[in-house]
Amino acid sequence: MELLIEKIVIYGSVGILLLVVFFIYIRKLKKESKIVDEKIKIAKEFGLHEPVSLHPVVDVNSCIKSGACIRACPEHDILGIRNGKATIINASRCVGHGACFHACPTEAISLHIGTEKRGVDLPHVNQFFESNVNGIFIAGEMGGMGLIKNAVEQGKQAVNNISKGLNSNHKLEYDLIIVGAGPAGISATLEAKRLNIKTLTLEQDSLGGTVYTFPRAKIVMTSAMDLPLHGKVKLYETSKLELLSLWENVISKNKIQIHEHKKVESISPQNNGFKVVIKDGTKYTSQRVLLAIGRRGTPQKLNIAGEDLPKVAYRLLEPELIENKNIVVVGGGDSAIESALLLADQNRVTLSYRKEIFSRLKPRNSKNIQAAISAKKINVILNSNLRLIEKESIKIVVNGEVKELEIENDLVYIFAGGELPSQFLKNAGVAITQKFGEALLKHEKRRY
Repeated sequence: MELLIEKIVIYGSVGILLLVVFFIYIRKLKKESKIVDEKIKIAKEFGLHEPVSLHPVVDVNSCIKSGACIRACPEHDILGIRNGKATIINASRCVGHGACFHACPTEAISLHIGTEKRGVDLPHVNQFFESNVNGIFIAGEMGGMGLIKNAVEQGKQAVNNISKGLNSNHKLEYDLIIVGAGPAGISATLEAKRLNIKTLTLEQDSLGGTVYTFPRAKIVMTSAMDLPLHGKVKLYETSKLELLSLWENVISKNKIQIHEHKKVESISPQNNGFKVVIKDGTKYTSQRVLLAIGRRGTPQKLNIAGEDLPKVAYRLLEPELIENKNIVVVGGGDSAIESALLLADQNRVTLSYRKEIFSRLKPRNSKNIQAAISAKKINVILNSNLRLIEKESIKIVVNGEVKELEIENDLVYIFAGGELPSQFLKNAGVAITQKFGEALLKHEKRRY
């Protein structure tokens, strides 16, 4: 009897302990879920819950709440744990680096482009990075993968695939013409050099592509990447100058020439290859073409009077050389905010944004712009639109012509996004389709 009582006490104590542990676990789970619910509520209020482009999608049936995806993400509050499963909080802040995709131990995460309601225009590309036009390949941001690491990897893989189908007996000038010298184009150029492919690389602006247009002090978030002819590069938080310097050194060391300020106007079939015509009329022929251009394409213009004045620009270069100016920055995205903050150190800056609140900003930018507003470093005019740009002033309409302001002005920077070079692609025969929530990166189902 005493033994029985002892067993009852022991097992009863264990049972009570398990119940206590279970209660604490459930309470902790509810607390975590409540915090995530609140974050989702705030994200929806600020328009951050809906994805802009590439974003993670969680298979709740496979998720085991390891939290590995959250720890792996270098951004903040993209994912959270709610009701024991990973869920999306701020989808619009995702930059598509895929860290969550690779970190998940149960392969419960895939990366999708667009949503059921909001489509994203992308050119048709198969698993070998070839478009619907045989011989024209696409890699990097244009194909939906904008992060530096992903673009570098795609550029390298695309050239590997191109190399397998080249005809050594052709009579064209080049084996391959690469259009664009951003991350994907640079990687592709280096890989082509490694494989002894006769290549010409054309860039409409300067080495670095989109990265070159970043403000000088902008931090580029990336992860370890494998750069052809150089090896592993571990840059998790670096400046634009450091990244450009790395690329310049690798290109110089391998005696590669990037032809800058050569904007490609057209691509057309010729002699089992392609004729590539640049803006100055120069023509080249090549067996294959790789498009490694960005999605921004041509900067979006406001189409207002005075926009053609020399004082108007669509990107900010060397802000430290600009001082004691009256500057208007137009836009409410990360590029506009970062540029306004950089210019505010030495100038009088007015930021005009057409909406009533800033949305879809990176956490750091959101915090910094609010601090600048509180410190009165920047004059922010919300619900406003530029109506007229004159030589020494600009006119801004506030609340739909209810109020019009005339502001003394020396420089105008417009960050209204860019137009996808759809017509350029269509003229080359490349098909463009809208992706509504389609998976671009997913794990293959295991077969047992």
